[in-house]
Amino acid sequence: MTVARPDPAPAPTGTLAFAQLRLIAQALRHPCAILLFVQLAGLLLYPFLENRVGGNALVGAFGILVLALSVRMVRRASGRWWFASAVALLALALGALAEFAGFRFLMPWSAGCEAFFYFYAAYVLVGYMLADRRATTDELYAAGATFTLIAWAFAYLFVICQYVQPHSFGAAANADAPRTWTELLFLSFVLLSSTGIGDVTPLVPFARALACLEIFTGVMYLALIVSRLIGLTLLERDR
Repeated sequence: MTVARPDPAPAPTGTLAFAQLRLIAQALRHPCAILLFVQLAGLLLYPFLENRVGGNALVGAFGILVLALSVRMVRRASGRWWFASAVALLALALGALAEFAGFRFLMPWSAGCEAFFYFYAAYVLVGYMLADRRATTDELYAAGATFTLIAWAFAYLFVICQYVQPHSFGAAANADAPRTWTELLFLSFVLLSSTGIGDVTPLVPFARALACLEIFTGVMYLALIVSRLIGLTLLERDR
């Protein structure tokens, strides 16, 4: 005769709440992890926000969140957070004037400020990772966050290129239409990771030069930063 075992007693509500608060506290100690997860969430949200009523405003609000998290990350990594804050505020001001005041000629300037900001944040994170002699959890998150920052920065350079020289990029669908932000960001991730699976292609010489520069940056990043973190992890394990 099989005796039914009683179901395990549910965990007390207070214990679950404490565990949730502990997870939140751990996440707050790793701003690189928060930035990484927010940017990855943006990859899934952007396609649903583009070309919709109020979608550009939501994309802008999401961009403000990413910029704020990046400034916090720069400050934690001992970068010049006041300089990063000034560039981020300038990018937001120019973007607001271009989007809501009708000053469309400011769009490339706003994109340029955003690209410069993300490159600077990535530079600070690279210095943060190279300064340590052991691979910590935060540095592993920083490696992923730096990759996304570089991808965002090059995507904004592609925005400038497309604005200055229309039809800089082609695609399999709607070849004559300007490429959307999602398409340019997709192209940036493809080039940075050197996966070669993209259907968006640079057509003019300057766009191809930027593409070559991003491919080189991605190869060097994987060779120098990721391999170093893997080596430090294995060294720490063998000690």
